[in-house]
Amino acid sequence: MAEPSVSVSARIAAPAVQLWELVSNIELLPRFSDELQSVQWIDGDSVRVGARFAGTNTHPLMGTWTTQSHIVECEPPRVLAWAVGNPEEPAATWRFELVADGAETDVRYTACIGPGRSGVSMLVAREPHRRDDIVANRLSQFERGMTATLAGIKELAEAGGRGSTSS
Repeated sequence: MAEPSVSVSARIAAPAVQLWELVSNIELLPRFSDELQSVQWIDGDSVRVGARFAGTNTHPLMGTWTTQSHIVECEPPRVLAWAVGNPEEPAATWRFELVADGAETDVRYTACIGPGRSGVSMLVAREPHRRDDIVANRLSQFERGMTATLAGIKELAEAGGRGSTSS
C-alpha cells in the first residue's frame, strides 16, 4: 500500500536555476511556515545527498519537537528530497520537483507520511478507529503549509529575490 501523501504545485515566472536557489535553501523554509520554526545544518551548509539538518517544529496540539532530516535526492536544478528521521524508514519524505519551460518553471512540492514512526502513527496507535480522519487532517495541514511555502517562493522568485534568511 502506498504511503499517504499530498502534492501542491505552482507555475512560477522564473527559470529553474533561480528557483533551485530558493528551494535548496532549507534555512529559508521556516519563513513561510507556521509549523517549521527553524532549520540548521548538521553537516556543513550545502545541499547534497547524505547531508543532514535539524528542524524545529511547533504545533498547538503536538508541542515543540526537533527532527533530523537527511537529503536523499539532489539533482540541481530539478529535484530535492529529504527524509525525516531514519532515511530507510522515514517519518515523512518531502520533495521538490522543478520542470523548466522556457522562462517559467512548474514546481511540485510533495510530502509523504511514513512508513516510519511519527506523530501521526502515534496518534493512530492511540485511536486506530480514527486512522483515516487523523491522516486526512495531517495531510490537510501539510497541504496548507506547502501551499503557503510555494506562494512565498513564487513571490520571492518573481520579485527577483534570492531568499536571504535575514529578512
